[in-house]
Amino acid sequence: MKALDNDTVAAWTFLTPALILLGLFIIWPIVYLFYLSFTAGSFTSSGIYWVGLKNYWRLLQNADFWQVIFNTVYFTIGTLVPSLIISLGLAVLLNRSIPIRGILRSAYFLPSIISVVAAGLGFRWLFQDTGPVNGFLSIYGIGKVSWLADTFWAMPVIILFSIWKQIGFNMVVFLAGLQAIPPSRYEAAELDGANDWQQFWHITLPGLRSTLIFATVTTAIFTLRSFESVYILTGGGPLNSTNLLVYYTYQEAFGQFDFGYAAAVATILLAVTLLLVYLQLKTWGDE
Repeated sequence: MKALDNDTVAAWTFLTPALILLGLFIIWPIVYLFYLSFTAGSFTSSGIYWVGLKNYWRLLQNADFWQVIFNTVYFTIGTLVPSLIISLGLAVLLNRSIPIRGILRSAYFLPSIISVVAAGLGFRWLFQDTGPVNGFLSIYGIGKVSWLADTFWAMPVIILFSIWKQIGFNMVVFLAGLQAIPPSRYEAAELDGANDWQQFWHITLPGLRSTLIFATVTTAIFTLRSFESVYILTGGGPLNSTNLLVYYTYQEAFGQFDFGYAAAVATILLAVTLLLVYLQLKTWGDE
C-alpha cells in the first residue's frame, strides 16, 4: 500500500473540519429529507412510519399542488425575464462615463441589501386599498383596486417586488461581465463602422454568455426559494393564487404537520434546483 506523502496528509488535515461540517449541515439533512419523504406520521410519541411512494402519488393527484406548480412557474418566468433585461440595460448604461454614475449604482443596488421583511411591509403599505398606489390612480379617475386581495393582481404585485429586489444584484453581475470584455473589440468595431446596437448584439452579448448563464440560474434559484414575500404580502392567497412551492411546503409541514408530504414537496424543489445547477455547470464546462 502506497504511503501518503506529507502534502496529502496536510491537505486532508485541513479539509477534515470543513468536510465534517458539510456532512452534518448539508449532506445529512438532504439524506434525511429524502428518507422523510417516504414516511408519514409526526415527531410525537406515535412516531413516523414507512409509506413508500404514497406521498409522491398524493402529489400527482392533488389539485392544490399543481396550482402551486403553475404559480411557481408563472412567478419564476415573470421575475426572471424582466429582471435580466432591466439589469442588463442598466449595466450597459452605468458602464459608461456618465455623471453621478457611482450614486446611481449604489441606488440601484440598495434594494438587494434591504431586509426582505422590511421591504415587504413597505410594498404591502403601498398596495393596500387605501395606500399610495390607489391614491395616485384616483387622481386620474381610476377606481380602487384591491391589489393583494384580487386573484389576478396579487401575483403581479409579488413579481414586481421580486424584480425590484433582484435587479441590483444582477446589475452588479453584468457590470463585472462588461468590464471583462476587452475595450479593443469595441474600438475595432467602431473603426469598421458598427453602430451601438451592432456592437451590443455582436460584442456585448457574446462576451456576456457566461455571465448571462450565471445570472439566469441564480435568479431562477432566488425565485424558487421565495418565501418571505408570499408570507408577508398575501399568505398564499387569495384562493391559493400566490402560493409558491416553498410556502406550500411550510404550510404542509408546520400548518398541517404532514411532514412526510412536505418532505416530498421539498424533494421535488431540491431536484429542480440541482438540475438548474447541473445545467449551469455543464454549459460553463462546454465553453
